[in-house]
Amino acid sequence: MTEEITYADFERVDIRVGTIIEATPFPEARKPAIKLLIDFGPEIGVKNSSAQITVHYTLEGLVGRQVLGVVNFPPRQIGPFRSEVLTLGFEDEAGAIVLAATDKPVPNGKKLM
Repeated sequence: MTEEITYADFERVDIRVGTIIEATPFPEARKPAIKLLIDFGPEIGVKNSSAQITVHYTLEGLVGRQVLGVVNFPPRQIGPFRSEVLTLGFEDEAGAIVLAATDKPVPNGKKLM
């Protein structure tokens, strides 16, 4: 069973849509990961993220893809890389991450409602 939260709790988590503009290898990560540069629109800007998404995605296939990210967590240092947002996804049956995304394009920076 999951812990109940209030709507006010949910509102504190700032989840926005952004477009991946760059994806590069992250060989220094302890677990296989990819460095992402994501455009969250003019209000949030372009942010770095590290994502453990190497099973289902290629670097080339990620560029131009819209993803969801939590933009109000504090930055996190992952080895030599500073991750500024948490890119969201779900584990498949084998534990590999599948990105959370919209089913239609929306403007970068729009907040999950």
